[in-house]
Amino acid sequence: LSLKFGDVGNLKGLVIRFLLTTNYYQLSVQNWFSLHRLQLLYNHSIQATFNATRIYAPASYSYHCEHVSSLQRYDALLIPSSANDLSKLWEVTFIDFQIQGFNIQEGHFAYAKDCASFFSPAILMGLVMSLILLLVLAYALHMLIHLKSLDRHYECKASPAYFAQMKDSDMGDEKEPLRSSGNESYELRNQQFCKIYI
Repeated sequence: LSLKFGDVGNLKGLVIRFLLTTNYYQLSVQNWFSLHRLQLLYNHSIQATFNATRIYAPASYSYHCEHVSSLQRYDALLIPSSANDLSKLWEVTFIDFQIQGFNIQEGHFAYAKDCASFFSPAILMGLVMSLILLLVLAYALHMLIHLKSLDRHYECKASPAYFAQMKDSDMGDEKEPLRSSGNESYELRNQQFCKIYI
């Protein structure tokens, strides 16, 4: 697949050539296409060649990626084929890249297989946060299971009223007549809580 731009600045006859291959894989029971190599040509000669990595899709699909580049900050899907050629002098970046080499119908792209990784930074951060929340939940359950409950036979009792102890000298006989003006009174010595007068 060749994209011909003609004359661009000092570049005469600039051409970007995509070399696509197709293979049949028994596990998926279908054909897959892949971008094998990218070449830059101008002045009717090949100036740079890049090997493509991880650019593939089912033959009935198209391939889409936000950035296909030779730069490391864009994950470098294009790698210079050799240290001896001029590929090192070129920086190639395609933005909103989509390609389909086979089974094109009515001039439109088929459903696109995106290059987004299953473990993007956002997904990894979500997994880490989920793990932290699970650890907190497990710790809370552990604390609840090992929580000591109150004795089930415990009954709330009101504290008894406090009464001062009687003097030792008063602990003699069980009863002693008290002298008063006409009435006979007795004090019960074995009771600590009250005194009864008759």
